Amino acid sequence: MKRVTASDLANAINQLQKDRPYYYVKSNPSQIHIVHVTLPEGPITFKRFNPSKGETLETSDDESISSPLIWRIANAFRPGQPINFDRVLGASYNTRSVFEALVAHTPQFYFCYPGRIEDVNGLTQEKHGHKHIVWLPDSPHEPGSMKEIETEIVISEGPHLEVFYDAVRVPNQFAQPEAEIEIKRRHVQMQIALISIGQALGCRTWIAKNDRGIIYKDRRLGALEGVIPKLEDEKLVSNYPDAVRAGLLIDCIWFRDDKLMPAVIEVEHTTGVTSGLTRMKGFQDALPPFPTRYIITAPDEERDKVLREARRDQFRSMNIRFFPYSAVEEMFSLCQRRALRGVTQDFVDSFLEVAAGG
Repeated sequence: MKRVTASDLANAINQLQKDRPYYYVKSNPSQIHIVHVTLPEGPITFKRFNPSKGETLETSDDESISSPLIWRIANAFRPGQPINFDRVLGASYNTRSVFEALVAHTPQFYFCYPGRIEDVNGLTQEKHGHKHIVWLPDSPHEPGSMKEIETEIVISEGPHLEVFYDAVRVPNQFAQPEAEIEIKRRHVQMQIALISIGQALGCRTWIAKNDRGIIYKDRRLGALEGVIPKLEDEKLVSNYPDAVRAGLLIDCIWFRDDKLMPAVIEVEHTTGVTSGLTRMKGFQDALPPFPTRYIITAPDEERDKVLREARRDQFRSMNIRFFPYSAVEEMFSLCQRRALRGVTQDFVDSFLEVAAGG
């Protein structure tokens, strides 16, 4: 399936004229002017002002659309499926309407008003929907204009997926500065999500030796349900001491039924992707040929870096998959909301992107 990246969106907006005004999708007297686009993935700097209030381009401040915002919208697009920017971004980002307007002025995107299914007291009605943006890569319009497209699509809007984490306590020996503690906390939240997803797969999870003392739900991470106490006790690796040593610092490894190792996973929040790839490669080299998935989990905006590093010659044998944070939390949300049963690895694969194929 085709997909949009932050680079695609930033590049498309960069190709719009910089010396002219752009307008919001809905009637609004305010003007938007593109100041600068930092390639490949933003930020996008712009000015906005309302001439009817006496505001001018010269007196308005520079504002920016961040790379994380661009990535969140890019990851939401699928060909022909309308998205609502406000719903994707929630209450976050006060520049979301500007970004929506600029995207709508690029050739592959149209605005539309899909129908909305409303269910009240068991009575279902189709009503006029809210403004959406739809990606139609095979039917571009001229750049710099906005085009509405009629659609017969109707949308049933369920509750927005949310993920809940209990407090994560990082003991002092793990990280001292507050900024480092926040990084570590986010890293551990991903590990917690992966433990839950592993349980839905019927897997036990190995958690890296240096993370096992972090406290979650008043218990050490290494003592949580579904977490393996000792890596050397796992039958699949117990006869390979070098593999055990190599695996001790890997963030997550899933094992199932003493016969399968569905995934080896490194979480790369802010550290270089290469370190995680190197750890997994050492683990792979210490084992006989064995079917498994080598996965990098990282923030969505790190996708290009993951793909680039995974394609280096020394890592190609692992055929790395990319599991972005948004996909991890989408699956984790399902695990929290539903008692998932019979989940297959094929189902998980639909959330992964093969990074090393190119």
